[in-house]
Amino acid sequence: MISWVLSNHWYTCYNIDMYIRTTVRKNKNGTQTCYVQLAHNTWNPETRRSEVQVLYNFGRAENVDRAGLERLARSICRYLGPDELLRFEARRDYGTEFGFESSKPFGGAWVLQGLWKHLGVDRILTQLLKERKFQSPVERTIFALVANRALAPMSKRAVEEWVAQDVYIPDLPEIPLHHLYRALDFLLEAEESLQYQVFCQVSHLFNLEVDLLYFDTTSTYFEIETEDDEGLRRKGHSKDSRPDLPQAVIGLAVTRDGIPVRCWVWPGNTADMSVVQEVKKDLVGWKLGRVITVLDRGMASEENLRYLQRAGGHYIAGERMRAGKNTVEKALSHPGRFKTVRDNLEVKEIVIGDGEARTRYVLVRNPEEAEWDKAKREETLDKLKLELARIGELNGAPHTKAVCSIIAHPTYGRYLKTDKRGQPRIDKDKIKAEERLDGKYLLRTSDDTLAPEDVALGYKQLLQVEDAFRTLKSTLELRPDHPSGGTRHRLEDRIRAHVLLCWLALLLVRIAENQTGQTWRTIRAHLQRMHVGEFQFPTARVHQRTETEPDQHQLFKALKIPQPPKILNITTSDCRIT
Repeated sequence: MISWVLSNHWYTCYNIDMYIRTTVRKNKNGTQTCYVQLAHNTWNPETRRSEVQVLYNFGRAENVDRAGLERLARSICRYLGPDELLRFEARRDYGTEFGFESSKPFGGAWVLQGLWKHLGVDRILTQLLKERKFQSPVERTIFALVANRALAPMSKRAVEEWVAQDVYIPDLPEIPLHHLYRALDFLLEAEESLQYQVFCQVSHLFNLEVDLLYFDTTSTYFEIETEDDEGLRRKGHSKDSRPDLPQAVIGLAVTRDGIPVRCWVWPGNTADMSVVQEVKKDLVGWKLGRVITVLDRGMASEENLRYLQRAGGHYIAGERMRAGKNTVEKALSHPGRFKTVRDNLEVKEIVIGDGEARTRYVLVRNPEEAEWDKAKREETLDKLKLELARIGELNGAPHTKAVCSIIAHPTYGRYLKTDKRGQPRIDKDKIKAEERLDGKYLLRTSDDTLAPEDVALGYKQLLQVEDAFRTLKSTLELRPDHPSGGTRHRLEDRIRAHVLLCWLALLLVRIAENQTGQTWRTIRAHLQRMHVGEFQFPTARVHQRTETEPDQHQLFKALKIPQPPKILNITTSDCRIT
Protein backbone atom coordinates (compact mmCIF):
# COMPACT_ATOMS: atom_id res chain seq x y z
CA MET A 1 0.00 0.00 0.00
CA ILE A 2 1.28 3.49 -0.80
CA SER A 3 0.60 6.08 1.89
CA TRP A 4 1.56 9.73 1.93
CA VAL A 5 1.99 11.88 5.04
CA LEU A 6 1.59 15.52 4.04
CA SER A 7 0.60 18.41 6.30
CA ASN A 8 0.08 15.95 9.17
CA HIS A 9 -2.49 13.87 7.24
CA TRP A 10 -2.17 10.33 5.90
CA TYR A 11 -3.54 9.52 2.45
CA THR A 12 -3.99 6.08 0.95
CA CYS A 13 -3.99 6.24 -2.84
CA TYR A 14 -3.64 2.80 -4.34
CA ASN A 15 -2.99 -0.74 -3.25
CA ILE A 16 0.68 -1.26 -4.11
CA ASP A 17 3.56 -2.12 -1.73
CA MET A 18 5.27 1.27 -1.55
CA TYR A 19 4.88 3.92 1.10
CA ILE A 20 6.46 7.02 2.58
CA ARG A 21 8.08 6.43 5.96
CA THR A 22 10.03 8.52 8.42
CA THR A 23 13.05 7.39 10.51
CA VAL A 24 14.52 9.18 13.51
CA ARG A 25 18.19 9.16 14.46
CA LYS A 26 19.71 10.45 17.68
CA ASN A 27 22.69 12.79 17.37
CA LYS A 28 25.67 12.91 19.75
CA ASN A 29 24.42 16.18 21.24
CA GLY A 30 21.14 14.55 22.18
CA THR A 31 19.05 16.09 19.37
CA GLN A 32 17.07 14.05 16.88
CA THR A 33 17.02 14.19 13.08
CA CYS A 34 14.02 12.93 11.08
CA TYR A 35 14.51 11.51 7.56
CA VAL A 36 11.86 10.86 4.89
CA GLN A 37 12.16 7.77 2.69
CA LEU A 38 10.28 5.93 -0.02
CA ALA A 39 10.19 2.27 0.98
CA HIS A 40 8.42 -1.00 0.45
CA ASN A 41 8.24 -4.32 2.26
CA THR A 42 9.88 -7.45 0.90
CA TRP A 43 9.58 -11.01 2.16
CA ASN A 44 12.78 -12.67 3.34
CA PRO A 45 12.33 -16.43 2.86
CA GLU A 46 15.27 -17.28 5.13
CA THR A 47 14.10 -15.35 8.17
CA ARG A 48 10.49 -15.82 7.12
CA ARG A 49 9.84 -12.18 7.97
CA SER A 50 8.86 -9.03 6.11
CA GLU A 51 11.71 -6.55 5.80
CA VAL A 52 11.79 -2.89 4.85
CA GLN A 53 13.70 -1.97 1.71
CA VAL A 54 14.43 1.73 1.14
CA LEU A 55 13.89 2.71 -2.51
CA TYR A 56 14.74 6.40 -2.23
CA ASN A 57 15.94 8.82 0.43
CA PHE A 58 14.28 12.25 0.28
CA GLY A 59 16.61 13.60 2.99
CA ARG A 60 15.99 15.44 6.24
CA ALA A 61 12.30 16.10 6.95
CA GLU A 62 12.80 19.85 7.35
CA ASN A 63 14.36 20.02 3.85
CA VAL A 64 11.82 17.85 2.03
CA ASP A 65 9.82 19.61 -0.67
CA ARG A 66 6.35 18.78 0.63
CA ALA A 67 4.68 20.52 -2.29
CA GLY A 68 6.77 18.37 -4.63
CA LEU A 69 5.66 15.21 -2.81
CA GLU A 70 2.05 16.32 -3.12
CA ARG A 71 2.49 16.94 -6.85
CA LEU A 72 3.97 13.45 -7.17
CA ALA A 73 1.01 11.97 -5.30
CA ARG A 74 -1.44 13.87 -7.51
CA SER A 75 0.46 12.79 -10.61
CA ILE A 76 0.17 9.14 -9.60
CA CYS A 77 -3.52 9.55 -8.82
CA ARG A 78 -4.07 11.35 -12.14
CA TYR A 79 -2.46 8.45 -13.94
CA LEU A 80 -4.76 6.04 -12.10
CA GLY A 81 -7.79 8.15 -13.11
CA PRO A 82 -9.95 11.09 -12.00
CA ASP A 83 -11.69 9.02 -9.33
CA GLU A 84 -8.40 8.37 -7.48
CA LEU A 85 -7.40 12.01 -7.88
CA LEU A 86 -10.68 13.18 -6.35
CA ARG A 87 -10.32 10.74 -3.47
CA PHE A 88 -6.82 12.01 -2.81
CA GLU A 89 -7.86 15.67 -2.85
CA ALA A 90 -10.91 15.01 -0.66
CA ARG A 91 -8.78 13.21 1.94
CA ARG A 92 -6.40 16.13 1.91
CA ASP A 93 -9.22 18.62 2.46
CA TYR A 94 -11.60 16.69 4.70
CA GLY A 95 -9.77 13.75 6.26
CA THR A 96 -11.49 10.38 5.90
CA GLU A 97 -15.06 10.96 7.10
CA PHE A 98 -16.72 10.81 3.69
CA GLY A 99 -18.00 8.38 1.11
CA PHE A 100 -16.99 8.78 -2.53
CA GLU A 101 -20.02 8.34 -4.79
CA SER A 102 -18.95 9.08 -8.39
CA SER A 103 -17.19 11.51 -10.72
CA LYS A 104 -18.15 13.11 -14.03
CA PRO A 105 -16.23 15.13 -16.67
CA PHE A 106 -16.78 18.84 -16.13
CA GLY A 107 -14.10 21.03 -17.78
CA GLY A 108 -15.49 20.91 -21.31
CA ALA A 109 -19.02 21.79 -20.23
CA TRP A 110 -17.68 24.61 -18.04
CA VAL A 111 -15.77 26.23 -20.93
CA LEU A 112 -18.65 25.81 -23.38
CA GLN A 113 -20.98 27.38 -20.85
CA GLY A 114 -18.54 30.25 -20.37
CA LEU A 115 -18.49 30.92 -24.13
CA TRP A 116 -22.27 30.46 -24.27
CA LYS A 117 -22.79 33.16 -21.63
CA HIS A 118 -20.05 35.43 -23.04
CA LEU A 119 -21.78 35.41 -26.42
CA GLY A 120 -25.09 36.11 -24.69
CA VAL A 121 -26.82 33.07 -26.18
CA ASP A 122 -28.41 32.35 -22.80
CA ARG A 123 -29.82 35.90 -22.65
CA ILE A 124 -31.04 35.76 -26.25
CA LEU A 125 -32.89 32.49 -25.65
CA THR A 126 -34.31 33.74 -22.36
CA GLN A 127 -35.63 36.86 -24.11
CA LEU A 128 -37.17 34.80 -26.91
CA LEU A 129 -38.78 32.54 -24.31
CA LYS A 130 -40.50 35.37 -22.43
CA GLU A 131 -43.72 35.09 -24.40
CA ARG A 132 -43.83 31.32 -23.93
CA LYS A 133 -44.88 29.60 -20.73
CA PHE A 134 -42.57 26.64 -20.65
CA GLN A 135 -42.32 24.79 -17.36
CA SER A 136 -39.07 23.05 -18.36
CA PRO A 137 -35.63 24.75 -18.47
CA VAL A 138 -35.53 25.23 -22.25
CA GLU A 139 -32.35 27.35 -22.37
CA ARG A 140 -30.45 24.82 -20.23
CA THR A 141 -31.77 21.99 -22.37
CA ILE A 142 -30.63 23.61 -25.63
CA PHE A 143 -27.21 24.23 -24.10
CA ALA A 144 -26.98 20.57 -23.07
CA LEU A 145 -27.78 19.48 -26.64
CA VAL A 146 -25.15 21.85 -28.05
CA ALA A 147 -22.55 20.77 -25.48
CA ASN A 148 -23.22 17.14 -26.33
CA ARG A 149 -22.46 17.75 -30.00
CA ALA A 150 -19.14 19.36 -29.09
CA LEU A 151 -18.09 16.90 -26.38
CA ALA A 152 -19.59 13.48 -27.12
CA PRO A 153 -22.03 13.46 -30.09
CA MET A 154 -24.82 10.95 -29.62
CA SER A 155 -28.51 10.43 -30.26
CA LYS A 156 -31.12 12.62 -28.63
CA ARG A 157 -32.37 9.64 -26.66
CA ALA A 158 -28.85 8.99 -25.38
CA VAL A 159 -28.45 12.64 -24.32
CA GLU A 160 -30.98 12.03 -21.54
CA GLU A 161 -28.67 9.41 -19.98
CA TRP A 162 -25.53 11.45 -20.80
CA VAL A 163 -26.76 14.45 -18.80
CA ALA A 164 -27.76 12.28 -15.85
CA GLN A 165 -24.66 10.07 -15.68
CA ASP A 166 -21.77 11.15 -17.90
CA VAL A 167 -21.34 14.93 -17.57
CA TYR A 168 -21.72 17.61 -14.92
CA ILE A 169 -23.70 20.61 -16.23
CA PRO A 170 -24.43 23.29 -13.62
CA ASP A 171 -28.14 23.68 -12.83
CA LEU A 172 -29.10 20.68 -14.96
CA PRO A 173 -28.85 17.40 -13.00
CA GLU A 174 -31.19 15.59 -15.39
CA ILE A 175 -33.40 16.18 -18.39
CA PRO A 176 -36.36 14.04 -19.55
CA LEU A 177 -36.49 13.06 -23.22
CA HIS A 178 -39.74 14.93 -23.92
CA HIS A 179 -38.06 18.13 -22.69
CA LEU A 180 -35.34 17.60 -25.31
CA TYR A 181 -37.83 17.39 -28.14
CA ARG A 182 -39.79 20.37 -26.82
CA ALA A 183 -36.57 22.41 -26.80
CA LEU A 184 -35.83 21.36 -30.41
CA ASP A 185 -39.27 22.57 -31.49
CA PHE A 186 -38.69 25.96 -29.86
CA LEU A 187 -35.20 26.23 -31.36
CA LEU A 188 -36.63 25.87 -34.85
CA GLU A 189 -39.37 28.43 -34.15
CA ALA A 190 -36.73 30.95 -33.05
CA GLU A 191 -34.32 30.16 -35.91
CA GLU A 192 -34.37 33.48 -37.78
CA SER A 193 -34.21 35.74 -34.75
CA LEU A 194 -31.67 33.53 -32.97
CA GLN A 195 -29.21 33.45 -35.87
CA TYR A 196 -29.43 37.21 -36.38
CA GLN A 197 -29.04 38.12 -32.70
CA VAL A 198 -26.18 35.66 -32.18
CA PHE A 199 -24.42 37.12 -35.23
CA CYS A 200 -24.80 40.67 -33.87
CA GLN A 201 -23.36 39.59 -30.53
CA VAL A 202 -20.44 37.73 -32.06
CA SER A 203 -19.51 40.47 -34.53
CA HIS A 204 -19.61 43.08 -31.73
CA LEU A 205 -17.66 41.10 -29.12
CA PHE A 206 -14.92 39.90 -31.43
CA ASN A 207 -14.82 42.87 -33.83
CA LEU A 208 -15.33 40.55 -36.75
CA GLU A 209 -14.74 41.84 -40.26
CA VAL A 210 -18.03 41.01 -41.91
CA ASP A 211 -17.48 42.78 -45.21
CA LEU A 212 -16.18 39.51 -46.67
CA LEU A 213 -18.35 36.42 -46.30
CA TYR A 214 -17.54 32.99 -47.66
CA PHE A 215 -20.35 30.71 -48.71
CA ASP A 216 -20.41 27.09 -49.75
CA THR A 217 -22.61 24.03 -49.49
CA THR A 218 -22.20 20.40 -48.57
CA SER A 219 -24.53 17.43 -48.40
CA THR A 220 -25.36 14.93 -45.67
CA TYR A 221 -27.04 11.64 -46.47
CA PHE A 222 -29.61 9.42 -44.73
CA GLU A 223 -29.47 5.66 -44.34
CA ILE A 224 -32.80 5.06 -46.07
CA GLU A 225 -33.57 3.62 -49.48
CA THR A 226 -36.60 5.70 -50.51
CA GLU A 227 -36.53 9.47 -50.80
CA ASP A 228 -39.37 11.71 -49.63
CA ASP A 229 -42.00 12.73 -52.16
CA GLU A 230 -41.78 16.19 -50.63
CA GLY A 231 -39.38 17.45 -48.00
CA LEU A 232 -35.64 17.47 -47.41
CA ARG A 233 -34.57 13.87 -47.95
CA ARG A 234 -34.11 13.79 -51.72
CA LYS A 235 -31.48 12.30 -54.03
CA GLY A 236 -29.07 14.69 -55.72
CA HIS A 237 -25.41 15.42 -56.35
CA SER A 238 -23.70 13.91 -53.31
CA LYS A 239 -20.53 15.46 -51.88
CA ASP A 240 -20.16 12.40 -49.63
CA SER A 241 -19.91 10.02 -52.63
CA ARG A 242 -23.28 8.45 -51.76
CA PRO A 243 -25.51 9.28 -54.77
CA ASP A 244 -27.51 6.13 -54.01
CA LEU A 245 -29.00 7.60 -50.84
CA PRO A 246 -31.34 10.53 -50.15
CA GLN A 247 -29.66 13.59 -48.68
CA ALA A 248 -30.10 17.17 -47.55
CA VAL A 249 -28.01 20.16 -48.67
CA ILE A 250 -26.41 22.31 -45.96
CA GLY A 251 -25.24 25.87 -46.61
CA LEU A 252 -22.85 27.82 -44.43
CA ALA A 253 -21.73 31.46 -44.44
CA VAL A 254 -18.40 32.01 -42.68
CA THR A 255 -16.31 35.09 -41.90
CA ARG A 256 -12.63 35.41 -42.86
CA ASP A 257 -11.85 34.28 -39.28
CA GLY A 258 -13.73 31.04 -39.81
CA ILE A 259 -16.70 32.00 -37.61
CA PRO A 260 -19.99 30.56 -38.96
CA VAL A 261 -22.56 33.35 -39.03
CA ARG A 262 -25.51 31.58 -40.62
CA CYS A 263 -26.65 28.18 -41.85
CA TRP A 264 -29.29 26.95 -44.27
CA VAL A 265 -30.92 23.61 -45.08
CA TRP A 266 -32.39 22.66 -48.47
CA PRO A 267 -33.76 19.50 -50.08
CA GLY A 268 -31.12 17.10 -51.33
CA ASN A 269 -31.90 17.70 -55.03
CA THR A 270 -31.18 21.44 -54.74
CA ALA A 271 -28.48 22.66 -57.15
CA ASP A 272 -25.76 24.90 -55.72
CA MET A 273 -26.40 27.71 -58.17
CA SER A 274 -30.08 27.92 -57.28
CA VAL A 275 -29.49 28.89 -53.62
CA VAL A 276 -27.29 31.95 -54.12
CA GLN A 277 -30.18 34.37 -54.50
CA GLU A 278 -31.81 33.16 -51.29
CA VAL A 279 -28.52 33.48 -49.40
CA LYS A 280 -27.93 36.98 -50.75
CA LYS A 281 -31.46 38.05 -49.82
CA ASP A 282 -31.13 36.69 -46.28
CA LEU A 283 -27.79 38.39 -45.64
CA VAL A 284 -28.89 41.72 -47.09
CA GLY A 285 -31.77 41.59 -44.62
CA TRP A 286 -29.18 41.67 -41.85
CA LYS A 287 -27.99 45.11 -43.04
CA LEU A 288 -24.32 44.16 -43.01
CA GLY A 289 -23.31 47.13 -45.13
CA ARG A 290 -20.68 46.42 -47.78
CA VAL A 291 -20.69 42.70 -48.42
CA ILE A 292 -18.41 40.88 -50.82
CA THR A 293 -19.55 37.32 -51.31
CA VAL A 294 -16.94 34.70 -52.15
CA LEU A 295 -18.20 31.78 -54.23
CA ASP A 296 -16.69 28.61 -55.60
CA ARG A 297 -16.70 27.82 -59.33
CA GLY A 298 -19.83 25.69 -59.06
CA MET A 299 -21.99 28.68 -58.12
CA ALA A 300 -20.59 31.33 -60.43
CA SER A 301 -23.34 31.44 -63.07
CA GLU A 302 -23.87 34.75 -64.85
CA GLU A 303 -27.34 35.07 -63.32
CA ASN A 304 -25.98 34.58 -59.80
CA LEU A 305 -23.16 37.06 -60.31
CA ARG A 306 -25.56 39.72 -61.59
CA TYR A 307 -27.85 39.10 -58.64
CA LEU A 308 -24.99 39.50 -56.14
CA GLN A 309 -24.29 42.99 -57.49
CA ARG A 310 -27.75 44.25 -56.62
CA ALA A 311 -27.96 46.81 -53.82
CA GLY A 312 -24.26 47.57 -54.12
CA GLY A 313 -23.05 44.05 -53.38
CA HIS A 314 -19.92 42.54 -54.90
CA TYR A 315 -18.43 39.11 -55.47
CA ILE A 316 -15.22 37.15 -55.83
CA ALA A 317 -15.87 34.00 -57.82
CA GLY A 318 -13.79 31.20 -59.23
CA GLU A 319 -13.88 30.65 -62.99
CA ARG A 320 -13.80 27.30 -64.75
CA MET A 321 -10.59 27.35 -66.77
CA ARG A 322 -11.45 24.36 -69.00
CA ALA A 323 -14.93 25.51 -70.01
CA GLY A 324 -13.73 27.09 -73.29
CA LYS A 325 -15.22 30.47 -72.40
CA ASN A 326 -13.87 33.22 -74.68
CA THR A 327 -13.04 35.73 -71.93
CA VAL A 328 -11.36 33.01 -69.87
CA GLU A 329 -9.15 32.02 -72.80
CA LYS A 330 -8.17 35.65 -73.28
CA ALA A 331 -7.36 36.00 -69.59
CA LEU A 332 -5.19 32.87 -69.56
CA SER A 333 -3.22 33.99 -72.62
CA HIS A 334 -2.90 37.61 -71.48
CA PRO A 335 0.72 38.80 -71.35
CA GLY A 336 2.28 40.19 -68.21
CA ARG A 337 4.33 39.19 -65.21
CA PHE A 338 3.15 37.67 -61.97
CA LYS A 339 3.64 39.61 -58.75
CA THR A 340 4.65 37.65 -55.67
CA VAL A 341 2.46 38.14 -52.60
CA ARG A 342 2.36 36.37 -49.25
CA ASP A 343 1.24 32.81 -48.54
CA ASN A 344 3.32 31.50 -51.47
CA LEU A 345 1.05 33.07 -54.08
CA GLU A 346 1.75 34.95 -57.31
CA VAL A 347 -0.92 37.16 -58.87
CA LYS A 348 -1.52 38.90 -62.18
CA GLU A 349 -4.36 41.37 -62.74
CA ILE A 350 -6.17 41.15 -66.09
CA VAL A 351 -8.98 43.28 -67.51
CA ILE A 352 -10.87 42.00 -70.54
CA GLY A 353 -13.12 44.35 -72.52
CA ASP A 354 -13.97 48.04 -72.09
CA GLY A 355 -16.64 50.12 -70.38
CA GLU A 356 -19.60 48.34 -68.88
CA ALA A 357 -18.61 45.15 -70.68
CA ARG A 358 -15.22 44.99 -68.96
CA THR A 359 -14.45 42.01 -66.77
CA ARG A 360 -11.78 42.07 -64.10
CA TYR A 361 -9.81 38.88 -63.53
CA VAL A 362 -6.99 37.93 -61.18
CA LEU A 363 -4.87 34.98 -62.28
CA VAL A 364 -3.29 33.25 -59.28
CA ARG A 365 -0.36 30.84 -59.33
CA ASN A 366 1.06 28.74 -56.52
CA PRO A 367 4.57 27.47 -57.42
CA GLU A 368 4.35 24.56 -54.97
CA GLU A 369 1.01 23.44 -56.36
CA ALA A 370 2.42 23.78 -59.88
CA GLU A 371 5.13 21.25 -59.02
CA TRP A 372 2.54 18.96 -57.47
CA ASP A 373 0.28 19.22 -60.56
CA LYS A 374 3.23 18.39 -62.81
CA ALA A 375 4.21 15.33 -60.78
CA LYS A 376 0.60 14.16 -60.61
CA ARG A 377 0.16 14.52 -64.38
CA GLU A 378 3.34 12.56 -65.10
CA GLU A 379 2.13 9.80 -62.80
CA THR A 380 -1.24 9.76 -64.58
CA LEU A 381 0.38 9.62 -68.02
CA ASP A 382 2.55 6.66 -66.96
CA LYS A 383 -0.58 4.78 -65.88
CA LEU A 384 -2.36 5.82 -69.08
CA LYS A 385 0.44 4.43 -71.22
CA LEU A 386 0.13 1.10 -69.45
CA GLU A 387 -3.62 1.06 -70.04
CA LEU A 388 -3.16 1.83 -73.74
CA ALA A 389 -0.57 -0.92 -74.03
CA ARG A 390 -2.99 -3.35 -72.43
CA ILE A 391 -5.71 -2.43 -74.94
CA GLY A 392 -3.34 -2.85 -77.88
CA GLU A 393 -3.97 -1.94 -81.49
CA LEU A 394 -7.55 -2.23 -82.76
CA ASN A 395 -6.49 -2.57 -86.41
CA GLY A 396 -9.84 -1.25 -87.55
CA ALA A 397 -11.88 -3.51 -85.27
CA PRO A 398 -14.91 -2.02 -83.46
CA HIS A 399 -14.39 -0.27 -80.13
CA THR A 400 -14.11 -2.59 -77.19
CA LYS A 401 -15.64 -1.87 -73.81
CA ALA A 402 -12.17 -1.07 -72.47
CA VAL A 403 -11.63 1.58 -75.19
CA CYS A 404 -14.95 3.29 -74.47
CA SER A 405 -14.19 3.23 -70.77
CA ILE A 406 -10.76 4.84 -71.07
CA ILE A 407 -11.98 7.56 -73.46
CA ALA A 408 -14.83 8.44 -71.08
CA HIS A 409 -12.55 8.34 -68.03
CA PRO A 410 -12.69 11.74 -66.21
CA THR A 411 -8.89 11.88 -65.83
CA TYR A 412 -7.44 9.77 -68.65
CA GLY A 413 -9.86 11.18 -71.22
CA ARG A 414 -8.37 14.63 -70.65
CA TYR A 415 -5.17 13.56 -72.44
CA LEU A 416 -6.62 11.39 -75.22
CA LYS A 417 -7.77 11.72 -78.80
CA THR A 418 -8.86 9.11 -81.32
CA ASP A 419 -7.41 8.70 -84.79
CA LYS A 420 -9.35 7.93 -87.97
CA ARG A 421 -9.54 4.26 -87.07
CA GLY A 422 -10.94 5.01 -83.62
CA GLN A 423 -7.64 4.11 -81.92
CA PRO A 424 -7.08 6.10 -78.67
CA ARG A 425 -3.83 8.09 -78.66
CA ILE A 426 -2.18 10.48 -76.22
CA ASP A 427 -2.72 14.05 -77.43
CA LYS A 428 0.44 16.15 -76.94
CA ASP A 429 -1.48 19.39 -77.55
CA LYS A 430 -3.82 18.56 -74.67
CA ILE A 431 -0.82 17.88 -72.44
CA LYS A 432 0.59 21.32 -73.29
CA ALA A 433 -2.78 22.91 -72.56
CA GLU A 434 -2.83 21.24 -69.15
CA GLU A 435 0.75 22.34 -68.43
CA ARG A 436 -0.39 25.91 -68.90
CA LEU A 437 -2.80 25.50 -65.96
CA ASP A 438 -0.36 24.00 -63.45
CA GLY A 439 -0.78 25.57 -60.01
CA LYS A 440 -3.16 28.23 -61.32
CA TYR A 441 -6.71 29.29 -60.69
CA LEU A 442 -8.63 32.18 -62.20
CA LEU A 443 -10.76 34.58 -60.17
CA ARG A 444 -13.33 37.09 -61.29
CA THR A 445 -14.42 40.05 -59.18
CA SER A 446 -16.86 42.93 -59.52
CA ASP A 447 -15.05 45.12 -56.96
CA ASP A 448 -12.47 47.44 -58.51
CA THR A 449 -11.31 48.69 -55.11
CA LEU A 450 -9.89 45.35 -54.00
CA ALA A 451 -6.16 44.86 -54.57
CA PRO A 452 -5.25 41.71 -56.56
CA GLU A 453 -3.60 40.35 -53.42
CA ASP A 454 -6.82 40.77 -51.42
CA VAL A 455 -8.80 39.05 -54.15
CA ALA A 456 -6.44 36.07 -54.15
CA LEU A 457 -6.20 35.76 -50.37
CA GLY A 458 -9.94 36.30 -50.00
CA TYR A 459 -10.73 33.39 -52.27
CA LYS A 460 -8.11 31.25 -50.56
CA GLN A 461 -9.96 31.75 -47.29
CA LEU A 462 -12.89 29.89 -48.81
CA LEU A 463 -11.04 26.94 -47.31
CA GLN A 464 -12.41 28.16 -43.97
CA VAL A 465 -15.84 26.98 -45.09
CA GLU A 466 -14.47 23.63 -46.19
CA ASP A 467 -12.73 23.28 -42.84
CA ALA A 468 -16.00 24.14 -41.08
CA PHE A 469 -17.76 21.39 -43.02
CA ARG A 470 -15.05 18.89 -42.02
CA THR A 471 -15.58 19.83 -38.37
CA LEU A 472 -19.35 19.52 -38.75
CA LYS A 473 -19.13 16.08 -40.32
CA SER A 474 -16.36 14.55 -38.22
CA THR A 475 -16.02 16.22 -34.81
CA LEU A 476 -19.69 17.22 -34.45
CA GLU A 477 -21.10 14.30 -36.50
CA LEU A 478 -23.55 16.38 -38.50
CA ARG A 479 -25.35 13.52 -40.23
CA PRO A 480 -28.78 13.44 -38.51
CA ASP A 481 -29.10 9.64 -38.62
CA HIS A 482 -25.47 8.91 -37.70
CA PRO A 483 -25.55 5.95 -35.24
CA SER A 484 -23.85 8.06 -32.57
CA GLY A 485 -24.68 11.49 -33.90
CA GLY A 486 -28.42 11.78 -33.58
CA THR A 487 -31.74 9.98 -33.69
CA ARG A 488 -32.73 8.69 -37.07
CA HIS A 489 -34.57 11.93 -37.80
CA ARG A 490 -37.45 11.55 -40.23
CA LEU A 491 -39.37 14.76 -39.65
CA GLU A 492 -38.15 17.77 -41.60
CA ASP A 493 -38.41 20.02 -38.53
CA ARG A 494 -36.22 17.65 -36.51
CA ILE A 495 -33.56 17.67 -39.24
CA ARG A 496 -33.52 21.46 -39.42
CA ALA A 497 -33.32 21.76 -35.63
CA HIS A 498 -30.45 19.24 -35.58
CA VAL A 499 -28.49 21.37 -38.08
CA LEU A 500 -29.07 24.45 -35.90
CA LEU A 501 -27.59 22.58 -32.93
CA CYS A 502 -24.54 21.71 -35.02
CA TRP A 503 -24.20 25.36 -36.10
CA LEU A 504 -24.25 26.58 -32.49
CA ALA A 505 -21.71 23.93 -31.49
CA LEU A 506 -19.47 24.88 -34.43
CA LEU A 507 -19.71 28.54 -33.40
CA LEU A 508 -18.42 27.76 -29.89
CA VAL A 509 -15.75 25.40 -31.19
CA ARG A 510 -14.40 27.89 -33.74
CA ILE A 511 -14.21 30.70 -31.18
CA ALA A 512 -12.34 28.41 -28.78
CA GLU A 513 -9.91 27.41 -31.53
CA ASN A 514 -9.30 30.98 -32.66
CA GLN A 515 -8.63 32.27 -29.15
CA THR A 516 -6.35 29.43 -28.07
CA GLY A 517 -4.59 28.55 -31.33
CA GLN A 518 -5.30 24.85 -30.64
CA THR A 519 -7.61 22.33 -32.28
CA TRP A 520 -10.85 21.51 -30.55
CA ARG A 521 -9.77 17.88 -30.27
CA THR A 522 -6.77 18.98 -28.17
CA ILE A 523 -8.77 21.51 -26.16
CA ARG A 524 -11.45 18.94 -25.39
CA ALA A 525 -8.90 16.33 -24.28
CA HIS A 526 -7.32 18.75 -21.78
CA LEU A 527 -10.62 20.03 -20.40
CA GLN A 528 -12.32 16.68 -20.00
CA ARG A 529 -9.66 15.63 -17.48
CA MET A 530 -11.27 18.07 -15.03
CA HIS A 531 -13.90 16.06 -13.15
CA VAL A 532 -16.47 16.80 -10.47
CA GLY A 533 -16.74 14.27 -7.67
CA GLU A 534 -19.76 13.64 -5.49
CA PHE A 535 -18.97 12.96 -1.82
CA GLN A 536 -21.37 11.92 0.92
CA PHE A 537 -20.63 13.18 4.43
CA PRO A 538 -22.59 12.38 7.59
CA THR A 539 -24.60 15.63 7.32
CA ALA A 540 -24.10 16.84 3.73
CA ARG A 541 -23.48 15.95 0.10
CA VAL A 542 -20.64 17.85 -1.63
CA HIS A 543 -19.75 18.30 -5.34
CA GLN A 544 -16.06 19.17 -5.66
CA ARG A 545 -13.90 19.44 -8.77
CA THR A 546 -10.33 18.31 -9.33
CA GLU A 547 -7.45 20.76 -9.13
CA THR A 548 -6.73 22.86 -12.23
CA GLU A 549 -3.91 21.43 -14.34
CA PRO A 550 -1.40 23.75 -16.09
CA ASP A 551 -2.88 23.03 -19.55
CA GLN A 552 -6.37 23.78 -18.26
CA HIS A 553 -5.18 26.99 -16.59
CA GLN A 554 -3.71 28.21 -19.90
CA LEU A 555 -6.97 27.46 -21.71
CA PHE A 556 -9.06 29.33 -19.14
CA LYS A 557 -6.69 32.28 -19.43
CA ALA A 558 -6.72 32.34 -23.25
CA LEU A 559 -10.52 32.08 -23.37
CA LYS A 560 -10.94 34.66 -20.56
CA ILE A 561 -13.12 32.24 -18.64
CA PRO A 562 -12.71 32.15 -14.85
CA GLN A 563 -11.78 28.90 -13.21
CA PRO A 564 -14.79 27.14 -11.70
CA PRO A 565 -15.14 27.23 -7.91
CA LYS A 566 -13.55 24.32 -6.11
CA ILE A 567 -16.84 23.44 -4.40
CA LEU A 568 -19.70 23.45 -6.90
CA ASN A 569 -22.47 22.92 -4.36
CA ILE A 570 -23.20 21.56 -0.90
CA THR A 571 -26.52 19.93 -0.12
CA THR A 572 -27.50 19.44 3.49
CA SER A 573 -30.63 18.00 4.94
CA ASP A 574 -31.96 21.54 5.32
CA CYS A 575 -30.75 23.39 2.21
CA ARG A 576 -28.56 23.44 -0.89
CA ILE A 577 -25.59 25.82 -1.07
CA THR A 578 -23.96 26.63 -4.45
